[in-house]
Amino acid sequence: MAGVSLLGRKIGMTRVYENGVSFPVTVVQVGQNVITQLRTQEKDGYSAVQIGFDEIKPRNSTIPMIAHDHKAGTTPKRVHREFKVDAKDIGSFSLGQALTVENLKDVPFVDVTGTSKGKGFAGVMKRWGFKGQYASHGTERKHRSPGSIGSLCSNRGFGGGLAKGKRMAGHMGDAQVTTRSLPLVRIDAEKGLLLVKGAIPGANNGVVMVRPAIRLYKSKAAKAAGKK
Repeated sequence: MAGVSLLGRKIGMTRVYENGVSFPVTVVQVGQNVITQLRTQEKDGYSAVQIGFDEIKPRNSTIPMIAHDHKAGTTPKRVHREFKVDAKDIGSFSLGQALTVENLKDVPFVDVTGTSKGKGFAGVMKRWGFKGQYASHGTERKHRSPGSIGSLCSNRGFGGGLAKGKRMAGHMGDAQVTTRSLPLVRIDAEKGLLLVKGAIPGANNGVVMVRPAIRLYKSKAAKAAGKK
């Protein structure tokens, strides 16, 4: 079943050995995902599959969400996400169908989407890598300052507003991040685990979405073609 995305929890990092070579991997606990809704071109204007993940007590959910999951013949779920599919492939999915790590067994590379760790309010040196002001005589308590912003007064070159995209101090992290084309090293179908090479976004126990990689460089594309 091509193009299936799965929800899971980031457990942490470890290492595995293959042919005497150590690979740093991130463990993702997928378990079982359940299809809770099917989006069709005729009814919704696009084709997609909605999946639910992580059991939740009914008292911790809402009545609309309990009824929504009940229509699919499943218990209340904590997290719901969608992934798009071709209109011609929507018929291969059904309400209440379980999706597991087995659906990714022939996928060599994956994209992982999660919420990055929040860093709070950060200055321009930490947030954007600015070098700061001079540390010589005459600079007083302004060493980590961003400097003048007047030259970027607006997108048209004049006016009181600041140009969009100006790098300044502000909230850092806690944003949706996708890490692309990570090798899927190993699948543990019995425990519902995915072992993905390298680091993925977010803190441990955070929810991530794993999908087959949609963009590969030539070397990885050739490797993926050789595995199929």
